[in-house]
Amino acid sequence: MSLPVFIGPVSGVAVGDSVVVEGDEARHAVVVRRTRVGERVSLVDGRGTAATCSVTATSKTSLSTEVEAVAVRPAPVPSVTVVQAIPKGDRADLTVEVLTEIGVDRIVPWAAARSVGVWRGERAQKSLAKWRSTAREAGKQSRRAWLPEVMPMVGTGHVASLVEEADLAVVLHEGADASIASLSLDGVRSIVVVVGPEGGLSDEELGALGTAHVVRMGEPVLRTSTAGLAAVAALLSRTARWA
Repeated sequence: MSLPVFIGPVSGVAVGDSVVVEGDEARHAVVVRRTRVGERVSLVDGRGTAATCSVTATSKTSLSTEVEAVAVRPAPVPSVTVVQAIPKGDRADLTVEVLTEIGVDRIVPWAAARSVGVWRGERAQKSLAKWRSTAREAGKQSRRAWLPEVMPMVGTGHVASLVEEADLAVVLHEGADASIASLSLDGVRSIVVVVGPEGGLSDEELGALGTAHVVRMGEPVLRTSTAGLAAVAALLSRTARWA
């Protein structure tokens, strides 16, 4: 069984070093997960470094460890960004969770024209914080050394820029003629997947994302909360990341 994962200051550490985790993360490890002296844990910095550590001391607000082994993992290639039209309510938590679990590197909340979920004012800050917290916890649960970056909410103009910058940009659309299986991934090092809202993409949005490949997943119409998961799985299954 793999070791429990917590986030800690392990960038640049070496075998034999002492690492102390403090605050909410330590509280979660000691109080919630009941981590005890002598147990082994994996500490990650979220940017590729994972250290196997032995617990040497605990309190309600700190977890002291000694490093036994260090692994520095390169950033995954191809990188995957999902631009996600904001779902409603609990669907948003599910979306962020499954995208993190499957290995997405960047999640971008999108205020699409027909998005059911709307972020304004103070709610925007709280919602973004919730997405980031969900991604952080899902990343630990799925034992990721690289945690996904959750960006602030963007509009369609910014999405168009992300599409332009990617080696391969994909827009999911139930009425598309091309299938996601028809796409070539040769030489692709960065992928952007655009997932529209439950109400679908407007003609203006499709026009703004015109350089992307508009594709369908298959005959069944997926919900916005699961379409990104299915698309990323279909693409990653054809890359070295899933070899």
